[in-house]
Amino acid sequence: MGVALAPSGPAAEFDQSGTGSAHWSRVARETAEDLATDAVARDQAGKPPFDEVSRLRESGLLTLLLPRELGGGGADWTQAYAVVREIAAADGAIGQLLGCHYFTSWSVRSFADPALTARLERRSAAEQWCWGGGLARQEPALTLTPDTRGYVLNGRQSYAAGVLVADRLAVRAVRAGTGEPFAVVVDPARAGVVVDGDTDPFGQRLAAGGSAEFDAVPVAAADVLGSLSADEDVLSPLTALVSPVGRLLSAQLRLGMAEGVLAEAREYSRSGPSHRHPDWPVGSPRDPQVLTAYGELTVLTRSASALADEARRAVQGGLDRGEDLTYEEYAEIAVLVAMAEAAASKAAQESTARALDIIGARSASARLGFDRFWRNARTHTLYEPVGHRLQDVGDYFLNGAHPPFVLPV
Repeated sequence: MGVALAPSGPAAEFDQSGTGSAHWSRVARETAEDLATDAVARDQAGKPPFDEVSRLRESGLLTLLLPRELGGGGADWTQAYAVVREIAAADGAIGQLLGCHYFTSWSVRSFADPALTARLERRSAAEQWCWGGGLARQEPALTLTPDTRGYVLNGRQSYAAGVLVADRLAVRAVRAGTGEPFAVVVDPARAGVVVDGDTDPFGQRLAAGGSAEFDAVPVAAADVLGSLSADEDVLSPLTALVSPVGRLLSAQLRLGMAEGVLAEAREYSRSGPSHRHPDWPVGSPRDPQVLTAYGELTVLTRSASALADEARRAVQGGLDRGEDLTYEEYAEIAVLVAMAEAAASKAAQESTARALDIIGARSASARLGFDRFWRNARTHTLYEPVGHRLQDVGDYFLNGAHPPFVLPV
């Protein structure tokens, strides 16, 4: 459980000929080990993660989900979830950045026609774009106004991840006059786009969150991907599955954080008493209270992991069914993902908080950086609270109500 924390050197070069589950597991592990070596220093510096994105790019992980015939890794969500979880165990912020990249870039397939999808994915693979932004509903909305050349985009919104380092943004905007929401792709280098990091969070500092302002930004018709309407005349069960696909990323991210802090705390507990003050009430690896705490957190995290694995199989099964997926099947998958997200949230919050108690007063040392796990987990759960997810589970269990189509932040 968790990642090894010994230095491993630079991430492996991308070898498309060797793609497969074992290949991506190895690449994710090596990249996570590389990120773990300087995670504390990078978190404390809080710089935009251009270097970290370069590490992901060099490893080949940015193209993981893109079709192999278009130059990508040809992986599915089963592998993508495992990669995000492995990276998050070493660095929760970079795990969120990578998860946002996967979700926003993959969403093109659900909202654009096949020809446009192929064009964007081919360029994304060739140039190894990093995607950012978000498709969740925000107020006030961005507005998309038709003009003689296509559209003009206006407005300002904040996003949790990716915007400071993105090569492409995927954003939600409503068409002027009709109010219909659309997914739009924007090059942040275009005139009229201003990106800044004004969110200043206490955690997830390297997730590259920030705001994007669009001032009369020209948008070609081909960059308006498709409707984000929740109307069942527009939203097929397969398209609706985009929501639980993204929500399960949140669960994997939180599980990675929980596993990461437990692995690092275990390493510290096993390292001997040489750096523990004799007056600090920190138990040894034989201390019954320490053993009980580790036991409780291990059960909590492993239970949440089992639920996430069940949800992951259900999501992949729904994607494999394609257009044959029914609304009832979608609802069952969405509820299972909501359960997994809630369980992972509890595991992350309890593990990252109680690990500090296990380690004791020494965990207050900024040099050790144990606080980053708690700050990262708490920040992410503030952006993505699970209260509504639990209501969806209860409403489905009691009344058979289908969960609403809500995209992740």
